[in-house]
Amino acid sequence: MKRYGKYIKPYLPAFILGPLLMLTEVFGEIMLPKLMSLIINNGVANRDMSYIIGVGIVMVLTSVVMALGGIGGAYFSSKASICFTSDLRGDLFSKVQEFSFRNIDQYSTGSLVTRLTNDIQQVQNVTMMGLRMMFRAPGMLIGALIMAFLMNAKLALVILVVIPLLALAIGIILKTAFPRFTVMQKKIDRLNSGIQEALTNVRVIKSFVREDFEKEKFTEMNRDLRDSSLDAMKVVITAMPVMTLAMNITTLAVVWYGGNIIIAGNMQVGDLTAFTTYIVQILMSLMMLSMVLLQSSRAMASVKRINEVMDTEIDLSDEGAKRKDLLVKHGKVEFRNVSFSYSKNAGEKVLENLNFTAEPGQVIGIIGATGSGKTTLVQLIPRLYDAVEGQVLVDDVDVRDYSLYNLRNGVGMVLQKNVLFSGTIEENLRWGSEEAPMEEIQAAAESAQADGFVTSFTEGYNTDMGQGGVNVSGGQKQRLCIARALLKKPKILILDDSTSAVDTATEAKIRECFRTTLKDTTKIIIAQRIGSVEEADKILVLDEGKIIGMGTHKELLKECEAYQEIYYSQRDREKEVSA
Repeated sequence: MKRYGKYIKPYLPAFILGPLLMLTEVFGEIMLPKLMSLIINNGVANRDMSYIIGVGIVMVLTSVVMALGGIGGAYFSSKASICFTSDLRGDLFSKVQEFSFRNIDQYSTGSLVTRLTNDIQQVQNVTMMGLRMMFRAPGMLIGALIMAFLMNAKLALVILVVIPLLALAIGIILKTAFPRFTVMQKKIDRLNSGIQEALTNVRVIKSFVREDFEKEKFTEMNRDLRDSSLDAMKVVITAMPVMTLAMNITTLAVVWYGGNIIIAGNMQVGDLTAFTTYIVQILMSLMMLSMVLLQSSRAMASVKRINEVMDTEIDLSDEGAKRKDLLVKHGKVEFRNVSFSYSKNAGEKVLENLNFTAEPGQVIGIIGATGSGKTTLVQLIPRLYDAVEGQVLVDDVDVRDYSLYNLRNGVGMVLQKNVLFSGTIEENLRWGSEEAPMEEIQAAAESAQADGFVTSFTEGYNTDMGQGGVNVSGGQKQRLCIARALLKKPKILILDDSTSAVDTATEAKIRECFRTTLKDTTKIIIAQRIGSVEEADKILVLDEGKIIGMGTHKELLKECEAYQEIYYSQRDREKEVSA
């Protein structure tokens, strides 16, 4: 709970006022039965109307004070819980944003969404309920017990028999509830992941006519969640009838025993009426406490899941960086005996003993079969992952000695999967430079061969992209992503198969732009087509995480058998297509 203290502190007055104001309701609930007994015993019995009116006015005023206190208590409890969880959600989201790729791989997208929404909501609900019941339920329990014993100690002993039995029942219920709620939250994770995947890939689903399969898969996940929810809710369903049964049996026992006392002349009718109300209040307070504890059981399952994210160790940080203020100035890239594995514990190496240097302004091509490690290699440069062996250097400085912000600010990346965000084309391009004037935005788009199709739209650069850029083609999306990276004016530009959906003529124009407007920027280009990199200053040929060839296009055609196979197979295919 120490972790959550900082979220409570800014709203401490609300956390205090909420429960305190609820005490006014407790005071009223304790006083009203006693006032009613006075009306019955003294006013009604003696036919004293003025007495009845006088005590009645006191009851009305007490009820008004109760209402005002209840409203104030509910308001401050709501404010405290909502603000508390809003700040917690903000920090949880910030934590996820700090995750490295390795950290993100530990969780599914659906699981993180559930933790940021449903789990936080469960914490908010129990916090709000807890603040409203913190003093009210115990206060009502203690106050009603005191009043009951003051009225008739022997009759009050009945409740002391019931309370231990109810406490035992509540304990059993809570012990059963916690693991079931944990399972239920995991099922919500699974369902959210399935929904997210289906909606994101809806075009693929339709193109393969897999709607029925997805419906069946969703039905199975939905049914699984339903069964888990019902299994958990059985506990909640059981709790209320058990409490109600105990309350009714106790009330019946009190009325029977109290009736005999009245017949014997040792108790007044009004006192029995008030006593019965106090018994109901005692049992109601126990019911409220049980519901708070039951909700707390579910919230604790959510807190555990939230803590898992908050406690995740970020494996990429500025901690240990020796030159945090250093900027990337030239763009030289060097790999020295670099090896990499996705598993920290000496797993299978994806890259092994890589050595090469890219001088500032050079164009480096990387080519190789699918799964050879091309994308992983370039992700080590901006520290999306860290090498497990060797060093990656930028401007002769180990990338781990830069701050992540300065290092990544000096590197422009166009990822293999082109991602655009909701908003206009201009807003998407400004990810490269938020303060860039419109002239620079248009210049970057022209260099990426995107300005032509953008200006053809009715709204031009103000065209809304829709979610993920659904209203542009794959090639157009690639060019916008390249323009966004160019606007950043990076010292190192990485293109991960970023022109695969662009025709060869357009790709040639983009490469020409690289030679002119980006002559001082180091360009690292991953490509499937040799034609995309044959003019590079240096080409790396990767196979199973190792560099098996390095040199210019001409040198590799002479010396590298794997490069020759790729080149001639692609040339033969082009001939077949042209024929």
